[in-house]
Amino acid sequence: MPETVDIAPVAADRLREVLSEEQLSAFESGAAAARALLDGRTVWNVNSTAKGGGVVELLRPLVGYARGIGVDCRWAVIGGSPQFFDVTKRLHNRLHGAEGDGRPLDDAARRIYEQTLRGEAEGLAALIGDGDVVILHDPQTAGLVEPLRRTGAKVIWRCHIGLDEPNDTARGAWAFLHPYVASADAYVFSRAAFAWDQLDSDRIHLIAPSIDAFAPKNQDLDADTVRAVLLASGIARDGGPPASARFARQDGSPGRVERRAEIYEDAPLDPDDPVVAQVSRWDELKDPLGVIRGFAEHVPGAHLVYAGPAVAAVADDPEGGKVLRAALQLRERLPGEARRRLHLACLPMDDAEENAIIVNALQRHARVVVQKSLAEGFGLTVAEAMWKARPVVASRIGGIQDQIVDGQCGVLLDDPADLAAFGAAVTGLLSDRQRAERMGAAAREHVRSNFLSSRSLLDYLGVVRAVVQ
Repeated sequence: MPETVDIAPVAADRLREVLSEEQLSAFESGAAAARALLDGRTVWNVNSTAKGGGVVELLRPLVGYARGIGVDCRWAVIGGSPQFFDVTKRLHNRLHGAEGDGRPLDDAARRIYEQTLRGEAEGLAALIGDGDVVILHDPQTAGLVEPLRRTGAKVIWRCHIGLDEPNDTARGAWAFLHPYVASADAYVFSRAAFAWDQLDSDRIHLIAPSIDAFAPKNQDLDADTVRAVLLASGIARDGGPPASARFARQDGSPGRVERRAEIYEDAPLDPDDPVVAQVSRWDELKDPLGVIRGFAEHVPGAHLVYAGPAVAAVADDPEGGKVLRAALQLRERLPGEARRRLHLACLPMDDAEENAIIVNALQRHARVVVQKSLAEGFGLTVAEAMWKARPVVASRIGGIQDQIVDGQCGVLLDDPADLAAFGAAVTGLLSDRQRAERMGAAAREHVRSNFLSSRSLLDYLGVVRAVVQ
């Protein structure tokens, strides 16, 4: 049965700290229009997990800000069997153009998918009222479109993943999902290239994902706090007792880093070691093996921290453990000098905000952040690192290329498989600190103008307006 996620309202006044007067005025006008339009209606967001992944990072601030401006906005999470999540992971990979586990999207897969969502739809229908608006996120929820439309709600399907040039594999996933999503009142994609050919173009909307500047993952941290978080989480050690690392939670209450990451390393990272970091799920499409090889073979001197979630904590990603094991096996095969500079970290997920502050500190500590994905819907870790004024080396794919202005606020790799080019880009930024700092400063301003949650919320309200008027 679906579970609801309790998100506290977030006051819009705090946006004065990060928005220009013009941006703030536009947000306040949009908020007033939304209150009038949605009076008496509830806006529901539905996805398949409350922990881990970019959709969760998006939903928390969007729901909080919507509630803060007076919109009744709620978040529900559907469940499912391991077999269901096997099918949806297959869909996820294929929407990115990758075969994944290679198993077919056949009648057996469809039965598993429909049987699971039939029960989830019944639970949601008991919560949703006539005239409400439902935003369904990603393949896991596509089969809910028609059952929830029968409640009298307006239903929007939001697809966060896609492929710049669709191949037969991606089109096979479209064919599986199309019967479920075709009747939605609107479809939302992250970029035009991701939109499906067979959908009604008049109902397609584009919304780039965004970050919350005040969330634990993105809030400003001074150097002492960064150091304390790295020490308390075990990512770095200085020989003394763990530091007491305190941070501000989303609701303003104090938090403290108490759990330690599980680190696979030869020796602890010293806080003064130069660090390159990638923060990603343990997912083949994030290319952890390519990142490890490229770093070991082409980036001398620095240390790499590849940080992902504790694999058991991400319910909708059954492949995480397998990918982590492959990364560990590769690490063990590396020459001693390269292996000594490689640190694989599984970050604790018991407390989402504690996890976020660890990611925040790691990205701020890194001299260069990388995102060498093979496929990417958008890649929020890029915008997160850019907000922290860090230069990012990333693949020219998906929404990553919408975030980075190549050569100005980061470096785009034309071929993610070119490990020598990856190494050269990283090494160039490590060796030229002034260039790296200029890129980082430009990156932060680019995010301020284009990728904060306040802008994204107005975009979603525009889609809602289109389906209810």
